[in-house]
Amino acid sequence: MLALLAAAVPGSAKAQTSHIVTSIVTDPISGVALNGYDPVSYFTEPEPLIGDRAYEVVWGGVPWYFANAANREVFVRTPEAYAPQFGGYGAMSVSRGYLAEGNPRIYVVAYGQLFLFYSSGNRDAFLMSERESLLAATENWPSVSADLSDQ
Repeated sequence: MLALLAAAVPGSAKAQTSHIVTSIVTDPISGVALNGYDPVSYFTEPEPLIGDRAYEVVWGGVPWYFANAANREVFVRTPEAYAPQFGGYGAMSVSRGYLAEGNPRIYVVAYGQLFLFYSSGNRDAFLMSERESLLAATENWPSVSADLSDQ
């Protein structure tokens, strides 16, 4: 299933460029997105909350867990607003031209969107040049993600 994820870059001519994501990073054992963390909680809590299987939703072909029914319902209405950008692949890695799975515990919420990173060093590099990194990631996404539909 295709999921549209937007990466907004302030001041960019492509401020609302859509990224068609055909693969979402999942936990290799459970198959759940964000290793079971509640995607809405990244935006509403000081730290993301672990979701509960009782509040599961399948979106983009994978299960997502939520900490409560309210968060699940918010996500169902606008999943693109809460799902990690670039399908959960590391934003800085995409910016540098390659794919690396993002770690749900290493993240930034910027420009109203969730970005994951492979390492804290990648996150720190991103924070030093957010705008430039997002512009590069947006430009690189079509080529680095081209093979994902084959997986």
